[in-house]
Amino acid sequence: MAKKHPNKKQKVSDEVVTEAMQVAKATQKPGQTKEQTKLIAQGIQKGIEEYKKRHKEKARELDKQKRKLQQQNTASKAAAPVANAKPETVAKPSASAALPWALLGLSWTGFLLYILMM
Repeated sequence: MAKKHPNKKQKVSDEVVTEAMQVAKATQKPGQTKEQTKLIAQGIQKGIEEYKKRHKEKARELDKQKRKLQQQNTASKAAAPVANAKPETVAKPSASAALPWALLGLSWTGFLLYILMM
C-alpha cells in the first residue's frame, strides 16, 4: 500500500458536501446556529468519506480474491491433461440425500395416523 503525504488534502466531491449539508439541515434543532450546523455537516461529510473509503477497500479485496481464484482455475485447467480425461460417472445418492425422503415419509405417515385417529 502506498503511503499518502501527510500535508496533502484529499479533494471532496461536491455531491458529498451537498449531501452532508442536506442531512445536517434535516436534523437541525430549533435555536441551532449556522456554525453548529456547519460543524455537523463536516462530521457527516467525514463519515461519508470514511464509508466510501472502506467500501472501496472491500471492493479491491474482493477483486483481488476473484482474480486469484481465476488464476488458480486457469492454472489447474492448463495442468490437467484433456486427452486422458475419464467420462464422469453418476454418483450414488449418499445417506444425507436420503434424509429428506425419510423425513417426508415419516411426516406423511404421521398425517395418515392423525386422520385415522380422528
